This record gives sequence, structure tokens and C-alpha cells, in this order.
Amino acid sequence: MNSGEAPGATTTGPPHIVLVGLMGAGKSCIGRRLAARLKRPFLDADTEIEKAAGCSIPEIFERHGEEAFRDGERRVIERLLRSDEPHIIATGGGAYMDAATRSAIARRGLAVWLKADLEVLLRRTARRDNRPLLKQGDPRQILSELIERRHPSYGLADLTVESQDGPPEVTVERVLQALRKGGYLTQENSKGERLGRS
Repeated sequence: MNSGEAPGATTTGPPHIVLVGLMGAGKSCIGRRLAARLKRPFLDADTEIEKAAGCSIPEIFERHGEEAFRDGERRVIERLLRSDEPHIIATGGGAYMDAATRSAIARRGLAVWLKADLEVLLRRTARRDNRPLLKQGDPRQILSELIERRHPSYGLADLTVESQDGPPEVTVERVLQALRKGGYLTQENSKGERLGRS
């Protein structure tokens, strides 16, 4: 995506970097570290949704259902993308399935798919008990179905980066390498890296 800005421009700034992918892919973990490396604020869309709703995501699912959650998710992500200050934004696993959300991200951001295989996702999601979709049956089967259903949409992202087990910094470096290769990093120095098409 061409932001239309000269390298290092600071008026409107380069686009937001929006991490997409399945639950357990590491979007929040990698997002925080990537934000530190690029000296940008980090936002977790799920956290912002909970703030806006005044309750947890499992509670939203239980009280109002998935459709209401997705509607709120779309509105929150669109609001985050309207910020003039570029952020690193981690989205929920289903956010990128919504055509309106994908369109908003394409207009205001750069989508990076953190792609993890089934075994990695199973190990990571087993560590937390706050995944409403995984409480509806066998996690392996549910994640397998989600992979089949969602990967084609994730494949529309601007960049794809493998998220594997190991130190998070390894995946962060993969993201940075993908940004460099795509021409989105225009400057490197001891103070960090700047984003913008060269």
C-alpha cells in the first residue's frame, strides 16, 4: 500500500499496521513488541471493545450473541483507524472476515497476517480460558474449521508472516523483514525504524 507520503513524513504519517489472524497467532504479543521496535502506540481491538461495552468479550457473546459482538467490533476498529497518529493494532480473529472492516483497513492501514499452524494455535489457546468460540465444542475441530473458513480471507492481507513457537522476537523480526522487503521501512537507526513507502 502506498501511503503517498515522503520517507520520514510526519504530517499524516504512514498507515496503521493492523495484525490479523486466528486466535493464538500472537497478534497482541507480537503487536506490543513491534510497537516498541517501531516506537508507535499499541492498541488491542479486543481491549478497546471491552472498554466500549463495559464488559468482557465472553460476556458480550453470552448476553448479546456473536452478531452483536461483530457489529461492535467493526465500529471500534473503524474508530481506531480514524486516528491520525499511526498505531500498531491487534485485531480479534474474526475481524478480518468482515468485508467492511477489511475495506476500512485497506483505506487506512497495512494488514499483516500472522499465520500459525494448527498445532501452534492449539498449544497457545489452551493457555487461556477466555475464547468463546472454543467453548462450543472440541478445540481442535473448531480451529481446523476456522482455518479452512478464514485462511482465504486472511490471504487478502498485504503481508503474510509465519508465527511459530519460540521467542516472540523471532516473529517480530520476521514482520520487520517483511516490511523491509515490501518497501514499508524507509529508515533504520539506533532510535528505531520509520515506516513509509520508499
